[in-house]
Amino acid sequence: MKLIRFKTEDNRILYGRYTTDHPTDAAILSGDPFSRIETTSDRAPIKQILSPISPCNIMALGLNYRRHADETKMPHPEMPIIFSKATTSVIGHQASIVLPRAGAKMVDYEGELAVIIGKKGKNIEPENAMDYVFGYTCANDVSARDWQIEKQQGQWFRGKSFDTFCPLGPYIVTKDDISEPNNLNIKTQLNGKTVQDSNTSDMICHVPEMISFISRSMTLLPGTVILTGTPEGVGFTRKPPLFLSEGDVVSVAIEKIGELTNDVTAEGLSPLFPA
Repeated sequence: MKLIRFKTEDNRILYGRYTTDHPTDAAILSGDPFSRIETTSDRAPIKQILSPISPCNIMALGLNYRRHADETKMPHPEMPIIFSKATTSVIGHQASIVLPRAGAKMVDYEGELAVIIGKKGKNIEPENAMDYVFGYTCANDVSARDWQIEKQQGQWFRGKSFDTFCPLGPYIVTKDDISEPNNLNIKTQLNGKTVQDSNTSDMICHVPEMISFISRSMTLLPGTVILTGTPEGVGFTRKPPLFLSEGDVVSVAIEKIGELTNDVTAEGLSPLFPA
């Protein structure tokens, strides 16, 4: 099932069941997606597609694709590198990524598979981890490399957490429609040109292992989003580097899930934040 969160013409925010046969409206879902949800006989027109979830936590993996680690000239991690992003960084499909006036000049794209946790769990064994998955969506782990690497000297949170730096969507595909999350083609395009083209099989830490690792002595709640890492082809490793600019359009497409597209704008300047 493809589950979307959307705004109606009368500005109600609803969950809906989306099909390509009805691209402008959705069957209204009743109930809580993380307890019991049912498809009703009512439909509503889609005024705006929102992020498919308002996450309670966003956890992410760094250097989790072999060829991405290789392009950064860093060793493959012996254990997963975990960081978090602010929940206020989330936006949906067709919303704008905003280049921040706080001074980030090296803003990069990172197409990623996102895992949505569906039930509470702690100290989860790898063989049981998939029982805790609700579904999957596309993500873009937008990253200000100057803040991530230079200004904050390797503390990733700030450079990963500016407003609009976590596009998610356009919908959640429930886990029953994806039997193997670690064998999905993933592609990122910038202004129509392919910049990342890989498969989730290149992950160093696969989905069950990462869920188990993150849950060690840490409770995962329903609605937690796990970003699973990005493949090779990011902008800062290119020669010359390739960073996002105002007017760009970036899309992340994942097999069996869909395509997440966002344009790029710039936040207005002020005396406090000069150019």
